[in-house]
Amino acid sequence: MPASSNFQQAIRDAQSNSLVGPNVVNKALPYVGGGMVLTALGVLSGLSLLASNPGLFQPLALVAFIAELVLFFMATSAANNANNAKALPLLTGFSLLTGFTLSGIVAIAIGTAGIGSVGTAAFATGITFVIASFVGSRMTDSVGQALTGAVGLGLVGLIIAMVIQFIGGLFVPGMFGGSGFELMIAGFGTVLFVAMAFVDFYTMPRRYNDEQYLAGALGMYLTYINLFVFILRLIIALQGGGRRD
Repeated sequence: MPASSNFQQAIRDAQSNSLVGPNVVNKALPYVGGGMVLTALGVLSGLSLLASNPGLFQPLALVAFIAELVLFFMATSAANNANNAKALPLLTGFSLLTGFTLSGIVAIAIGTAGIGSVGTAAFATGITFVIASFVGSRMTDSVGQALTGAVGLGLVGLIIAMVIQFIGGLFVPGMFGGSGFELMIAGFGTVLFVAMAFVDFYTMPRRYNDEQYLAGALGMYLTYINLFVFILRLIIALQGGGRRD
C-alpha cells in the first residue's frame, strides 16, 4: 500500500505547529481531481479489456502493477524535491496505471453488488472529501496531532492484518479467506482512511511548502483511492463476495 510509505514522516512533521505551506492545499487540489479523472479512465480501459479479452488482463495487470510501483517511487522523489516538471508526467502515468489495476476489484464489485456499488463508493468518497476539507483544516493542534498519531498506529495494524490475511489465506483459506475476516479488514480500512482524509488537511500545510504541492497532491490522492477501494471491499464483503481481488 503506497500510502503508508511517507505517512510516518507526516506524523513527525505534524508535531510542529507552524505552517510551512499555507497555500499548498489549494494548489494541490486541482491535481488531486485530475488524478481521479485519469484513474477513472484507467478503470474504464481495464473493464473494456476484461470484457473483450479477459485472458490478457491478468498478465497486463501484473505488468501495470510493477510499473505503477516504479512510477510511484520516482514521482515521490521528484515531487518531494519540488521538481514538478518531472513529477507531473510521472504522476499522470501512475494515475492511469492505478486505474487499470483497480479495474479488477471494480469488476468484482459490479458482479457482486451491481454497478450501483461503484457509484455508492464514489459518492461516499466525495462526501468524505467535502467534510474533511472543512473540518480537517480547522482542527486544533491537540486534536490534529492526536488523530495523526492514532491513524499512524491504525495504518500499521491494517498492514499487519492484511499480511496475516494473505498468508493465512494460502494455508487456512476457510479461516482467513472467508467473508468474515475480509469484512473486518474492509470495515477497519474504511474507518481508517476516513480518518486519514481529515488528517491530510491538517498535516499537508505543516509538512510541505507551497512548491511541493504535487507531493501533497499525491498523498491526498492515495488517501481517497484507498478509501474508495476499501468501501468497495466492504460492499463486496457485505454481499458475501469474500476477498477475491
